[in-house]
Amino acid sequence: MAIKLQQAGITDITIYEKADDVGGTWRDNTYPGLSCDIPSRFYQYTFAMKPDWSRFFSPGGEIHEYFSGVADTHGLRERIRFGTEVLGAEFVDDRWRVRTSDGRTSEVDFLISATGILHHPRYPDIEGLDSFGGAVFHSARWDHDVELAGKRVAVIGTGSTGVQIVCGLADTAGRVDMFQRSAQWIMPFPNQRYSRAAKAAHRRFPRLDELTYRTYMKTFEFFARALVKPGWRRRLIGAICRANLRTVRDPELRRALTPDYQPMCKRLVISSRFFRAIQQDNVELVTEGIDHVEPRGIVTADGVLHELDVIALATGFDAHAFMRPMNLTGRDGVTLEDAWQDGPRAHLTVALPGFPNFFMLMGPHSPVGNYSLTTIAENQAEHILGWIRRWQSDQFDSVAPTQQATDTFNAEMRAAMPDTVWATGCTSWYLGKDGNPELWPWTPDKHRHALAEPNLAEYDLRVGNRVATEPAVR
Repeated sequence: MAIKLQQAGITDITIYEKADDVGGTWRDNTYPGLSCDIPSRFYQYTFAMKPDWSRFFSPGGEIHEYFSGVADTHGLRERIRFGTEVLGAEFVDDRWRVRTSDGRTSEVDFLISATGILHHPRYPDIEGLDSFGGAVFHSARWDHDVELAGKRVAVIGTGSTGVQIVCGLADTAGRVDMFQRSAQWIMPFPNQRYSRAAKAAHRRFPRLDELTYRTYMKTFEFFARALVKPGWRRRLIGAICRANLRTVRDPELRRALTPDYQPMCKRLVISSRFFRAIQQDNVELVTEGIDHVEPRGIVTADGVLHELDVIALATGFDAHAFMRPMNLTGRDGVTLEDAWQDGPRAHLTVALPGFPNFFMLMGPHSPVGNYSLTTIAENQAEHILGWIRRWQSDQFDSVAPTQQATDTFNAEMRAAMPDTVWATGCTSWYLGKDGNPELWPWTPDKHRHALAEPNLAEYDLRVGNRVATEPAVR
């Protein structure tokens, strides 16, 4: 967002970052086996192509290095206030008053949330977890001071993170016990290294980067139809996942690893190594529920004590927090908690009625299901930049979507949701507290087009306290 603003000649930008470095997910997550499940050449910015990615799916450290390099190249660090958490903000006299953890208050014309989705770790409520005699930590708070070679490690959780940790530890830990509450569908995809020739070609011919990016984007959008509409694409992906499951030789283990829901109902796990790792002699799948934890290890519901040295919690995040716990107060005293008392809602994933000049990157219902978040962020940033340019040309003082337009948009999403694979019967972080999916129920290209051509009639545009006249928003 900041780079898009700079490219448009807007330089009065402040970025508030509560941590001490850039990188978000790739700063916080450093666990063994970490990689992205979106191809490297698609998981990057179109204005900062990297020709020399090491692998098809790059490791987390390389991705963090990439984002750090982008920040440096574009001179963003001088605009970032590190170690500064935003506590809250209030819209007063067409400006936002922002309160930060250092006790300061700042006034800004536009407030943009870029806090991400999988940000607040979710810790399991397991009796006795605090009594464990070894090390316990969440996957996003990995303790690298703990030696794992030869140790007995429990991994609680079977999503993408749990799968990657098991693959990362299988050859180093003495024993790995993976505690499974529900099985996952695994899509096999080899993570090959890029050759020197491939890297050299991309360095010499930058158009190759653009062509590859566009190819991946079109491919992902083509297969995204499997997520939102029944048909042959959905059946094909399901057939691939089921064929992959048949590579597990032990029938009993295969049954234990077989989900009871459709492929893609939960986020599809991408791994060509997991089924090999889970069949190693030093790796065990535990399907009995966890009863409690004692100092020596985990006791399952069948009374068995699994003695352990380390417990790694791959138990996910609060995917519905968004910018909370910030306290936001919009026009006429409406608070974010008021607006979201029935769950997070937004207009076109980026804006909220009653909160003028406030926008979100990766807001509610963004198309984050097995898609590149960098691409989504660029589309949303361009949309937000469009509104700021209109403001610069004096078309309005404040803008927010109308409540009617937001309600209509959300009703259209609810009507489309039954066709999606996420509504076929499973529990996942995609679901809101009402049990309905909170994702974009159409293809990502529809999201891109909707943001590129906003309907001005769906917005409350004001000059001071007056509704902007029609010629002003032409």
